[in-house]
Amino acid sequence: MISSRNKSLAAAAFVATTICGTINAFSTRCASSKYHHHISTTSTSLFSSTAQEQEQELFYAAAGSPSVDMNKYNLPLPSCIENWTAVLQAETSMQSAGIFLKAKDSELFVDSLRFTIRRSGGLGLILTELAGGREDGVGITIIEEVVDGGNADGSGIQPGDSIVVLTVKKSVNKGINVEEERVSVATECLSYDATIEALMSLPEVVSDDDEVTLTVKRLRRQPKISVKLQYPPSDNLPDASIELFAGENLRRAMLTRGIKLNDKFAERFDSGGMGDCGADGTCATCVVSVGKGMDLLSPMKQQEEQILKTKPRWRMACKTVVGFGMTEGDLTIQLSPRQWEI
Repeated sequence: MISSRNKSLAAAAFVATTICGTINAFSTRCASSKYHHHISTTSTSLFSSTAQEQEQELFYAAAGSPSVDMNKYNLPLPSCIENWTAVLQAETSMQSAGIFLKAKDSELFVDSLRFTIRRSGGLGLILTELAGGREDGVGITIIEEVVDGGNADGSGIQPGDSIVVLTVKKSVNKGINVEEERVSVATECLSYDATIEALMSLPEVVSDDDEVTLTVKRLRRQPKISVKLQYPPSDNLPDASIELFAGENLRRAMLTRGIKLNDKFAERFDSGGMGDCGADGTCATCVVSVGKGMDLLSPMKQQEEQILKTKPRWRMACKTVVGFGMTEGDLTIQLSPRQWEI
């Protein structure tokens, strides 16, 4: 079985392959069409390649664009093998129905990356199947090895990545014009055999300059922020420690972890009365004083900056995101800082 698989791909000169690992079966059915072919047309060149690792345009919701090298959060291959799984997703306004890759461990997340490499001579990737054996082709196939000197070498593709979409271009004669079409094939949550069948369904390589763009999913650990909480001396409480993930709202994160936050003795900034504004950012009763780790927090917006202009170490917890830029580190904050001034 292994030799026949290797032989079929050697003939295609598309991917170097081997099979290992356990074969498991899913109890779900694939809800999407086979291989998801997609074609679009353009008259400009869509691809470029580079010998060095390719930069990614990434954005992580509340944490924003990364200010650190995200590869520091990559997992070694054995951890990827242990933590890849798949889930059946119903259709939502943001995503079509289907089976999608997911991390087993809640402290990990799935990132999506794109890499463009040459096709001629093969991709230089060794694949391994983690799950499969179903008649409908559903499974999990990942990259086991990036071959030294192959087309993928140095691109940034890593062992443990799973290829989810491949896109190539081909020239099409339309009258007196020659247009370029993008042809895409989806391979997310396919078995080894179904993955190879999908790869070989792409248009043939016609030039040494032909390229393919691989969209891969990668498991990464979530950046963590270790927070030391200091209570006012009048509370007579020991310091506490909690751990937050990059992108969490500081107020919401502390409340969900049972941390008393809003200063019940503080007058509201907006009305002068008591009570909080419910995270509207107008009362300033949830302010904290940052003793360490200010660089781990999201920048102030205009309203917060105006309200706290005389308190450079204070932040409104309701308007603060920790681990901004996907950073991690140590954060020390004083709760109810007005009581520290008494």
